[in-house]
Amino acid sequence: MKKIFISSDHAGFNLKEQIKKNFVKKYIFFDLGTDNSKISVNYPDYAHKLCKKVSKSSNNFGILVCGSGLGMSMAANRHKKIRAALCYSVKNAKLSRLHNNANIITLGSRLTKKNIAFKCIEAFINTKFEGGRHIKRVKKI
Repeated sequence: MKKIFISSDHAGFNLKEQIKKNFVKKYIFFDLGTDNSKISVNYPDYAHKLCKKVSKSSNNFGILVCGSGLGMSMAANRHKKIRAALCYSVKNAKLSRLHNNANIITLGSRLTKKNIAFKCIEAFINTKFEGGRHIKRVKKI
């Protein structure tokens, strides 16, 4: 089973828990927090924690969830070897992998319905990097 790092802030906590529950038979999750939706936390702390884990191997994937997905994406993309993609449709989840070799998907719990988030994750994880002409572009990131 594929191992996936997952983390959220307080706004993304409930969706994070639903993701783990939905995919429990398909993936092994390493949950890096937060542990509840009641206490306000700073999303960059959780993004940085996850990025340190994902950047250790090119086989690692991560899922970050906050209210909009934007904050987590911005914080994650500050790290070397990280290409975090804010996904809101199956098409952009696939393209983020095909063309950009993204290794982290970020989701907005306040903007993305649960079932769409599940489909995005499935597309993201199961889509392979196309390589070819995209390699030189990814290297420029």
